[in-house]
Amino acid sequence: MDIILSDLVRENVLRLKPYSSARDEHTDMADIHLDANENPFNWAYNRYPDPYQRALKEAISEWKGIKAGNIFIGNGSDEIIDLLIRAFCEPKKDQIVTIHPSYGMYTVSADINSVNLRYYRLDENFTFESEELIEYLKPEDKILFLCSPNNPSGNCFEPSAISKICNSFGGLVVVDEAYIDFADTESMLKYLDKIPNLIVMQTLSKAIGAAGIRLGMAFMDPYIVGILNKIKPPYNINSATQKIALERISEQKTIEVQIKQIIDGRSKMNDCLKSLLFVRKVFPSEANFILVKVDDPDDLYSYLLTRGIVVRNRSKQFRCEGCLRLTIGTPEEIDTLTEALNSYYIK
Repeated sequence: MDIILSDLVRENVLRLKPYSSARDEHTDMADIHLDANENPFNWAYNRYPDPYQRALKEAISEWKGIKAGNIFIGNGSDEIIDLLIRAFCEPKKDQIVTIHPSYGMYTVSADINSVNLRYYRLDENFTFESEELIEYLKPEDKILFLCSPNNPSGNCFEPSAISKICNSFGGLVVVDEAYIDFADTESMLKYLDKIPNLIVMQTLSKAIGAAGIRLGMAFMDPYIVGILNKIKPPYNINSATQKIALERISEQKTIEVQIKQIIDGRSKMNDCLKSLLFVRKVFPSEANFILVKVDDPDDLYSYLLTRGIVVRNRSKQFRCEGCLRLTIGTPEEIDTLTEALNSYYIK
């Protein structure tokens, strides 16, 4: 299907004249800055940040092998989700679709923006048939959100299936790859140049270990980057965040070691959970967590709290009845959790 991206954008956004900040008016270095009404006495953060995060985007470009012009950076992926809905979905008219169950912020952002959201229900194994999902999509659906690896289930969707959906759908397909660094399944980034309506989101909050700075990345056609730049807050990524992100991205060897430890820990937790008689099912995971169905999730959740361990009780969520979600901790934390689970079994 041929996609004309400008046809998807809200008309008022196309007409919008964006706010022009002082830093938009020049990119050259200067000796004296008297244009932005800042405090003139220099220290690390008396000046406004680069509104387009140029140095950070160049570093991400080198890291991911994606051109800087294809990168948009948000105050967490949550800001990117919100901006996409605001840019492309007319309130009370257009619709978005997401798989169910999945990450909850797609629903929250749709509700905030008065955009109807439709749920495509995953099967008992938390997957879908691409032909059925394509058939489910309607002309008024502007955005499809696919989380892969999916949260809370941990499984990935095949790139070939996602590509097929992109090529059959007249809207945007947003693939949320927050957990992709822990997966064996390949990222959709390699398809970016071939599929104009594909957007791939990643984050520094999971494998990169920088959840506290709130920085999300999205990779997309440069035209969409331009649209999001029109409607984002002028300085949505502060200077401290940009600086810390650059520092953390440079620590790739440390990050690789930590990712391997988490993957090894996931394997160890899988073996432990499968050995416990009160565990009904351990769902396959390519993320840094495991979804597990147990006999009494509320009782086990409460018991772990008494041992000083907090996990996520997902038992009230669709398709997750009886389930807890366990994040993979440090080797020491895994040992503590394993001991607690074995103690619960004999209590």
